[in-house]
Amino acid sequence: MVKLSKRMKKAFESLNIEKTYSLEEAMERISTFPKVKFDETVELHFSLSSNPKNSDQMVRGTVVLPHGLGKDVKVAVFCKGEAEQKAKDAGADYVGSKDLIEKVSKGFLGFDVVVAMPDMMRDLSKLGKVLGPRGLMPTPKAGTVTTDIERAIKEVKAGKVQFKSDKQAGIHLGIGKRSFSKEKILENAKHLLEAINHAKPMSIKGHLIKNLSVSTTMGPGLRIAI
Repeated sequence: MVKLSKRMKKAFESLNIEKTYSLEEAMERISTFPKVKFDETVELHFSLSSNPKNSDQMVRGTVVLPHGLGKDVKVAVFCKGEAEQKAKDAGADYVGSKDLIEKVSKGFLGFDVVVAMPDMMRDLSKLGKVLGPRGLMPTPKAGTVTTDIERAIKEVKAGKVQFKSDKQAGIHLGIGKRSFSKEKILENAKHLLEAINHAKPMSIKGHLIKNLSVSTTMGPGLRIAI
C-alpha cells in the first residue's frame, strides 16, 4: 500500500478523484494544493485514440506557448561559417560544427533543444544514438532543421515546444510553472490543445483525445472534461 505524505493527504482532502473538471476548474484547484520547496511544472497528460503501431497515426507537431515554459531554454546550434555568428547574436547558448559534435559525443548534453543547418545533418547523424532517445534530434517538421536559424532560435526561446505521441499513444508536456497566474497557464493549455487537435492524422476517425488530465510535478492528477 502506498503511503501518502502529509502534503499529498492535504491535497487529496479537497479533491474529488471521481469528478471530471473543466480546464478552468482544474487550474483553480491546482493553485490551492500545498506548495513544495521548488516551483513545480504544470503538466498536461493526453491519452489518444491513435494506434501507435500504425505509422500513419503518429501525432506530432509544434506549438508556441504564448507565455513560455517559465525556464531558460538552452539551445545548441550546429552550423558553420557566417551562420555561427548569426546564431550567437540570436541567443544560442552553444554554437559549433564538428567541435560541438565531438563534445556531445563525449557526453555533453547541457541543452534542451537542438537547431541545425541542413548542411550539418550528415555529420549530425553520428549523434543519432545520443540525441534520438532523448528527443533532441532536429527535424525539418519541427522547424529545427532550417536555414533560418535566427528565427528558429527566437521561437524556441519564446516558448516553442515539440509534441509527439509515444508507444502508449500518449503525450505528456509541461505547459508552464505553478508560479504562473491561472490565466497564463490556461492560455498555454488551450494553445496546446488546439495544436494537438490540429495535428490529428486523416486516418483517425472520431475524436483524437480520449482522456486528458492535469497535474503538477509533485501533485495529484485531475481528470479534465474533453
